[in-house]
Amino acid sequence: MNKETILQEALRSIGDHSRIRHWRRVSGGDINDAYRVQSDKQTYFVKMQCFPPVGFFAAEQMGLELIRQAHAIRVPHAFGFGEADGWGWLVLEWVEGTETAQTAEQLGRGLARLHQCCGPAFGLDRDTYIGTLPQRNGWYGRWIDYYRDARLRPQIERATERGLLPAKRRKSLEWLLDHLDRWLPNDCFPSLLHGDLWSGNWLPGPDGIPYLIDPSVLYGHHEFEIAFTELFGGFPSRFYESYRELMPLSPGYHERKPLYQLFYLLVHLNLFGETYGRAVDRVLERYAGE
Repeated sequence: MNKETILQEALRSIGDHSRIRHWRRVSGGDINDAYRVQSDKQTYFVKMQCFPPVGFFAAEQMGLELIRQAHAIRVPHAFGFGEADGWGWLVLEWVEGTETAQTAEQLGRGLARLHQCCGPAFGLDRDTYIGTLPQRNGWYGRWIDYYRDARLRPQIERATERGLLPAKRRKSLEWLLDHLDRWLPNDCFPSLLHGDLWSGNWLPGPDGIPYLIDPSVLYGHHEFEIAFTELFGGFPSRFYESYRELMPLSPGYHERKPLYQLFYLLVHLNLFGETYGRAVDRVLERYAGE
């Protein structure tokens, strides 16, 4: 099927059988093809992928719905997902707007309110994806156990299989797994996290109101999320100021921040190769070199 036929099928799968008046490709990240599609009924954002991993778009829709139900910060409405002839898709509300002077503050406060939503335990009751990589979950009583066994260890195993862990790097990572209790807290509560929050995973909607997109949700330590926002350029200072007004960071945050960023660096190492190897090594030198 050509792209327009697939887009028409995607709209039909959510009950819109009207004519497509206009469609065009838009930027949508490295993983999916993304389109703005205007039918006689309304305008949509449609993400498509050829032979997507099993449950890929279902996991994204679930994450958006979980955040939406928290009533803390906005996300696009997900109309539904489907698959035909090897193509999978997710049909979302089209969101468009321009940042205002209040947008960064609204984003910080909205994220803080999201993090105030407490889950039953650490982790999640289903597996998800981080980028295109499967993310194993499950419920854990302690944050340190979830972070070690469901986050760091699987990425280390994947990097080993791909030949991305020289002996010294592997040894330092194994040492770190055995000594996480030096830096991770035992008294944090399981906050609802977006899970993949960098500057490309939110956008301004009407009146500059921020929307979160492309989640990889989990319940975890809220500082894990904030650490990632600081990894690749960070967010505006007013975002952090307004966030801390509702969710203060602990005195030990800056000491453990690189340790939380290590997970995302390992993800990037597995996705993009040795380009991220030196960044991983710098974190290891800070902790495992003690």
